[in-house]
Amino acid sequence: MEELFDKSAEYDEMLNKGISLSGENKYFFIHGRFSDLVKNIPEGKNINALLDFGCGVGDATILLKQYFPEAKITGSDTATEALKYAREKNSSEGSIQYLEIKDFQFNNTFDLCFVNGVFHHIPLEQRIGALKMIYDSLKPGGLLALFENNPLNPGTKMVMSRIPFDKDAITLTPSEARKMLLNAGFKIKIKPRFLFYFPKALSFLRLFEKSLIHIPLGAQYYFLAEK
Repeated sequence: MEELFDKSAEYDEMLNKGISLSGENKYFFIHGRFSDLVKNIPEGKNINALLDFGCGVGDATILLKQYFPEAKITGSDTATEALKYAREKNSSEGSIQYLEIKDFQFNNTFDLCFVNGVFHHIPLEQRIGALKMIYDSLKPGGLLALFENNPLNPGTKMVMSRIPFDKDAITLTPSEARKMLLNAGFKIKIKPRFLFYFPKALSFLRLFEKSLIHIPLGAQYYFLAEK
């Protein structure tokens, strides 16, 4: 699996084989996640230190600065070449750093951890360990925003089957993700929110998505959980 993610130059090509079915590019989804997330951060919660766990080539990491401009951001991943690309192309001196998971030694450090589409690549027996690593890295009261592809959405498996690095992924249903979070010690702050219901061809229907946010048919969902 790591070899696929290390091919940073080919990452967009592989990703687009799947998401092109939606008619949108990766930035549509990145901004969609972040814009919904910031609306649901509890009022008065300061985000000064932020972790992007499983950051890949850092395309989302660098954009986190637009939504959390005061935060110092750490991107972490297992893929050495992806992190090299992130440091060269998606860095910000003094406010973003990248490091390998094997060098991850944080305790009570972060106010918020963002994780997108990572856990369906982690072997089942290693998921709780990864989640506890995140838990330990958060400050007391720190938040985890866990985004995953929704297997209850009819198009999710079709999209993932077209993406080479997603073909062998084991998706998590919302109920499985909730159970995993609780088992790791997290408290659920909000009900799972479901995003990205309509492709670009049906974009005129997107104005209804706010009313569908808790109906489990969006292409992705996320939980906001607290340590």
